[in-house]
Amino acid sequence: MTTRILTGITTTGTPHLGNYAGAIRPAIVASRDPQMDSFYFLADYHALIKCDDPARIQRSRLEIAATWLALGLDTDKATFYRQSDIPEIPELCWLLTCVAGKGLLNRAHAYKASVDKNVEQGEDPDAGVTMGLFSYPVLMAADILMFNAQKVPVGRDQIQHVEMARDIGQRFNHLFGKGKDLFVLPEVVIEEEVATLPGLDGRKMSKSYDNTIPLFGSAKQLKEAVARIVTDSRLPGEPKDAEGSHLFTLYQAFASHAQQAEFRVELEGGLAWGEAKNRLYQLLEDTLGEARERYNALIARPADLEDILLAGAAKARKIATPFLGELREAVGLRSFREQVQVATGEKKKAAKSARFVSFRDDDGSFRFRLLDADGEQLLLSKSFADGKSAGMINKRLQSGEPLDVRAEGQVFSVWVDGESVASSPEFADGQALEDAIARLREALAPQE
Repeated sequence: MTTRILTGITTTGTPHLGNYAGAIRPAIVASRDPQMDSFYFLADYHALIKCDDPARIQRSRLEIAATWLALGLDTDKATFYRQSDIPEIPELCWLLTCVAGKGLLNRAHAYKASVDKNVEQGEDPDAGVTMGLFSYPVLMAADILMFNAQKVPVGRDQIQHVEMARDIGQRFNHLFGKGKDLFVLPEVVIEEEVATLPGLDGRKMSKSYDNTIPLFGSAKQLKEAVARIVTDSRLPGEPKDAEGSHLFTLYQAFASHAQQAEFRVELEGGLAWGEAKNRLYQLLEDTLGEARERYNALIARPADLEDILLAGAAKARKIATPFLGELREAVGLRSFREQVQVATGEKKKAAKSARFVSFRDDDGSFRFRLLDADGEQLLLSKSFADGKSAGMINKRLQSGEPLDVRAEGQVFSVWVDGESVASSPEFADGQALEDAIARLREALAPQE
C-alpha cells in the first residue's frame, strides 16, 4: 500500500544551495520510493500573498520548475504541477472557508505576527493585512485535502498550518460526511536530519540574509560565492577547527564519508583556507555541473516546461475533478436532473444504490459521473458537446441493456455502439478492479 505525500514550493525566489540540500534533494529521493505516491506543486497562488511583482513570480515559476526537473525529478513517478492549473483547488478553498472558524484563523502565526508588529508600531492592528494572508491556512488546507495527502513534510514554522488543515477537514467530515470521512486527516512530517546549510556569513543560508550560494549560477559565479565564505584568521599551516567551520559543514553536505574524513584530516593538518575553498568549489562543480547544463537547456525551452506542467496538471485533475464533484454533492450543490429522477420514481433501484451526477466542465462541455451507494466514483464520462448527447448516453446506461465493459490494466471503460463513453478511476489492484465492475453491473442492472 502506498502513502501519499505532498509538498508545495512557493514561487517567489530563485533556488539556492540551501534549498537543494534542505528540501529539493530529500524530496526527489523520496519520490523514487515505490511505497510513496508523491505530489509536488508550485504554490503560485500562495506567492501572490507575498509578492506583487508579476515578473518576479513568472520568473520564479520558470526557475523552480526547471530546477526540480534538472535535479532528477521523474514526472512519471511523481505528480508535478502548478497550483494555478488546478481550478478545483480554489473552489475547494471556498467550501473549506465556509466551515473554517474565524477564531481558528485568528490564531495563525503569520497573521498574529503582523498584528503584533502593527500594535508595537502604534498602527491599526490589521494595517496592511490582506485576506490572502489571513486566509492562507485555508488555501493550504485545500492544497492538502484536495488530494487526501497522508503525509506533509514541512518546516517547524508550518506545523500549525497542517494542524489547521486537520481541524478544517475534520469539521467538514462531521458536517457533510454522513458517517464517512470525505477527507483523510494529514500528518505532519518533520525531517530532523535534513541539512540546514550555513550561508556565506555562517548564519542559516537565506535570501533574507543575502548570504546564499547560487544553485545554478555559472561556474564563475559559484567560485566567486565560495570565495566569499567567511573563515577565521588562522594562517596556512595552522590547524583548523573542522567542526567549528561552516565551510566544512557545507563540504559535508555534498561529500562522501571518505571525502569528509580526508578533508577533516587536511584541515586539522593546516590546509590553507584558500585551498579549502577551492576544494569545496570543485566538489560543488562536480556535483551540480551536469544538472546546471540540464537546467540551462530547460530554461531555454519554456514551451517544453509548459507541456510538462500541463501534463502534471491533467494527471492531478484526474483525482481532483471527480473528488470535487463528490464534495459538491455532499454540501448540496447537486444536479436538478437527479432530483427530478428521484421525485418521479425513475429508476428507483438505481437511485437507492447509485446515482448519476451531470455537470459542465471548464471548457463548457457536458459530462456525467456515476457514484455508488458509498459515494465512490465508478465512472466518469467523456466530454460531450451538448447536454442532449450526454443525456442520451446516460439514459442508455440506465436502460437495462447489456453492458459492454472492457478492462485494461487497472481501469475499465464502458462502450456504447462501439465507442468508449465512460471510464473508471485507476484501482490499486486487480481485485479492486473486479469488485468495482461488479458494483457497476449491480448498480445498472434492470429492475425485476
